[in-house]
Amino acid sequence: MASPDGVAFVSIEGDGESRIAKEIAEHPFGNPTFTGRSWPLADVRLLAPILASKVVAIGKNYAAHAAEMGGEAPADPVIFLKPNTSIVGPDAAIVLPKSSNEVHYEGELAVVIGRPCKDVPAAKALDVVLGYTAANDVSARDHQRHDGQWTRAKGHDTFCPLGPWIETQLDASDVDITTEVDGVVKQRSNTSLLLHDIPKIIEWVSAVMTLLPGDVILTGTPEGVGPIVDGQSVSVTIGGIGTLTNPVTAKR
Repeated sequence: MASPDGVAFVSIEGDGESRIAKEIAEHPFGNPTFTGRSWPLADVRLLAPILASKVVAIGKNYAAHAAEMGGEAPADPVIFLKPNTSIVGPDAAIVLPKSSNEVHYEGELAVVIGRPCKDVPAAKALDVVLGYTAANDVSARDHQRHDGQWTRAKGHDTFCPLGPWIETQLDASDVDITTEVDGVVKQRSNTSLLLHDIPKIIEWVSAVMTLLPGDVILTGTPEGVGPIVDGQSVSVTIGGIGTLTNPVTAKR
């Protein structure tokens, strides 16, 4: 969060127009303490809720999306990385690179890790989760096809919007996910349709790499992906969390 007093982690409390942002003394992990300062939510600007050391993404984790991409759903989770420099917050622009003519939105549920962990069994996976937020795994499809792998296509600055905040009290196994472009629904699904659920994903990823507090796991996008162009606006809504909206602009 940014306010006239600076930048800080905050806890969003209350409902609707009465929401307030309570300043956290240091960081949101473990048992955070508060400074006593707070602001009406309308008086502050929300930034990306976390700056991860890494963003781990899961590819083709909804059967219908795997089909629309022209392939079968993988038997095991397929993971790739997005750099933390791709992260932006709510209302920040998705900047279309000059080198791409086909940039797509991908609305997703994001998992935020709450403590260092390695080799986490699925049965204990939710113990390492801080909470959940909405994400947009923006992707340059022409780069993806040309390169034969996904790093450049997924790694441009601004290609990982996150927000509007991290919801720490949520059963994310059965929540709706909707993506709209200029108010028109393009994706509508539910996390119950994930081929590999969140505990399985955490088990799989943590068997490969140590996860650190604040690391983000993108759980995959449902069917309905498509292009975005200069001047449009993309909104990803996750049930129980809220809506992440970002304008789209061409790089000048």
